[in-house]
Amino acid sequence: MRAENRLPADTPAERREELRGAERVRATELRAAGVLKRLWRVPGRNATIGLYEADDPAALHDALMSLPMSPWLDVHVEPLATHPQERT
Repeated sequence: MRAENRLPADTPAERREELRGAERVRATELRAAGVLKRLWRVPGRNATIGLYEADDPAALHDALMSLPMSPWLDVHVEPLATHPQERT
């Protein structure tokens, strides 16, 4: 999953901090549930790349929409499948 954060620049600092804190809490919950596997920042952008594992597309959608920043995220999902050489 690639996500670009489009939170408006005029969002008050207090609201930004509130959202960031809530985002950290939710990400921790998703990690504990085994849904969020890894998360990377994209240098020079307000963007992240995340590795998620969900039972189906609906479960992934629900997880992503549960993020407090979801209304401002431009999300692109790239489904992955196990490579044949990794199955051994």
